[in-house]
Amino acid sequence: MSHDGVGTRPGRGSVMRAAAFLTAGVLALPVLSGCSDPDPAGKPLAGQDIAPAARARIADGGTLRWAVDSVPETLNTFQSDADTTTSRIAQATLPSMYRLDESGRPERNEAYLESAKVVETEPKQVVLYKLDQQAVWSDGREIGAADFAAQWRALSGKDSAYWTARNAGYDRIQKIERGDNDLEVRVTFARSYADWQSLFSPLYPKEVMGTPDSFNDGARRKLKVSAGPFTVRKIDRKGDEIRLTRNPRWWGEPAKLNEIVLRAVPRDERAAELAAGRLDLADVDPAAARRIAIAAPRPKNPSASPSRTPLMGPDLRKLTPVQRKDKERFHGFEVRKSLEPAYTQLALNGGGDGPLADERVRRAVARALDREKIAETVLRPLGLPTEPVGSHLALSGQAAYADNSGAVGGQDTAEAQALLADAGWVPGGPVKEKKKGEKAAGSEADKTGKKEEGKEKEKGSEAKTDKKSDDGTYIVGEDNKGADEQDSRPLAQDGKQYGGKQLSGGAPGAYAPQGTAAPAAATRQLAKDGKALTLRFVVPDGEGSGTLRTVADRIGHMLKRVGIRTEITKVSDESYFKDHIASGQYDLALYSWPASAFPATDARPIYAKPVPAADGSLNVEQNYTRVGTDQVDQLFEQAVSTLDESESRSLIRKADSRIWAAAGSIPLYQRPQLTAARTNLANAGAFGFGTPVFEDMGFLKKGAAGQPAPTAS
Repeated sequence: MSHDGVGTRPGRGSVMRAAAFLTAGVLALPVLSGCSDPDPAGKPLAGQDIAPAARARIADGGTLRWAVDSVPETLNTFQSDADTTTSRIAQATLPSMYRLDESGRPERNEAYLESAKVVETEPKQVVLYKLDQQAVWSDGREIGAADFAAQWRALSGKDSAYWTARNAGYDRIQKIERGDNDLEVRVTFARSYADWQSLFSPLYPKEVMGTPDSFNDGARRKLKVSAGPFTVRKIDRKGDEIRLTRNPRWWGEPAKLNEIVLRAVPRDERAAELAAGRLDLADVDPAAARRIAIAAPRPKNPSASPSRTPLMGPDLRKLTPVQRKDKERFHGFEVRKSLEPAYTQLALNGGGDGPLADERVRRAVARALDREKIAETVLRPLGLPTEPVGSHLALSGQAAYADNSGAVGGQDTAEAQALLADAGWVPGGPVKEKKKGEKAAGSEADKTGKKEEGKEKEKGSEAKTDKKSDDGTYIVGEDNKGADEQDSRPLAQDGKQYGGKQLSGGAPGAYAPQGTAAPAAATRQLAKDGKALTLRFVVPDGEGSGTLRTVADRIGHMLKRVGIRTEITKVSDESYFKDHIASGQYDLALYSWPASAFPATDARPIYAKPVPAADGSLNVEQNYTRVGTDQVDQLFEQAVSTLDESESRSLIRKADSRIWAAAGSIPLYQRPQLTAARTNLANAGAFGFGTPVFEDMGFLKKGAAGQPAPTAS
């Protein structure tokens, strides 16, 4: 999972999503745009920042040293322990029938496919793939129907001997057969499948997919056969390194680089490795990005590309001695930035019998949030667009995107308070006094009835100061500092990513400092049946999660204005997702979801209505907010079953409106993507939505160095 990172999910590239949010209720929903209206998908908020250059300007040869988060446990993207590095290796070494363009939309990969289209819809859907006649595996064998069929059988879900992490889409296939010649593959579906372009990307050879043993173990530590611009030459687990080398049998444009070395480097060590000349390309956290940006010349016309605007940093004319040293250390590097195809959201746990099981309380939380201010806080210092995310299922620029946040409504303190009153939470109700030494309400010790020794009654319920218990719990809403003043504090940025096994540096956030008089709206505690309205806000305590902790603090003060207290509880990075999010031991939490080009397939398990399992437990799939409805489930099934693209998008947008209305989760902002790169490295950096084109990466020829890169069309 990701705390401001990505979660693991059975989705594209085996980067697995993990969370969900929905609920029932007869609610007014916004009317979807008609065909005559402008496309609500819009454009990506930030484009790629990869220093594009024509191949003629790039030198032949060289080694690209690229920082990754781990040496993966498996090279099979369809296994549960695959990670983001597994996906990166697959992109460079294996066929993908489709890849994503700069807007996050699937496009045919011409290196493998001459064409692919639905040729029949009745009585069954049939897709005909016509393969490039030069497409061969690294052992010389042609890519063909046998490889497609082996992958279908392995991932269909019919044979439990295959240890697969996902089978979505493959379980709808009825048969795969050779077409009129060896270059044609006919795929017949038992049930119509709108997201058929998601299949066979990546495609593994039949030697990997052919038997359970070869699937389970054959591709974990090596890829004997591949078919991309690069091949896996060596995996050095002791040295934390994967070496990819140019594929001599590659039939497309030859790779410019001789080698790509993927090095596992912790994020808090990457700045030092870059300065020492041991890396050429690395995703970095905001603090490191600001240091590196000092050394890079500022663009002459930053308005031409929003992603090229400089980071907010010191005046270059007034550098400190340390900053001047950084300017020397990082000479030859620059920061390339965009927005990740992922967003951070506030999850509200609607399971159990807590306050958030009531939809009115969840909607009150949503109406209390100023999402614009939260997005600005995180992204404005980085010079990135600050528009809040308006959809759970897609991001701006993707085909299914539309801003459906109107289904729950914008920030409105009066409306939030009215919803709470309607749910029975009123100010001034009798609340049992909390005694000194007790765990804060909602903590694990409180739930088990255990109490600390040395209990004494607290004093001054109207003017309390921040309390910190031994378990790392802070109460937001009991300080005396004005919320507006609190919200103006500088943001501590982070660079952490989970699920993809990314851990990095950053600065710890701050919690509810002591101050002066609190806003009147927050001075009287809301209560119901003798119990105060306090929500447990769980955050990770790692060095790289400063942004999350600061955002949690800001949210706590926004909720305080409507009478909701939050107790911010720091937990270890290792237990954050497993022991709290996945197990439902939280009220509020922050983590991120990657966007998908195929939301009807990939988002369904995240928003599926939880159902009782045979053993009496609740099967939530990946719906960790435990909020779901039959109607949303039906809309997903309809969207994935129709072959009319316009109708499918409309159904996805309707599902998203209902997810918003249920207020199980609140999308906040698209995650920043900051990449340090050598200034002479072309066609690599902050890729945004787009799939990297590995054969075009390389270092500019000496005569081309310093020349402006052509603008991507």
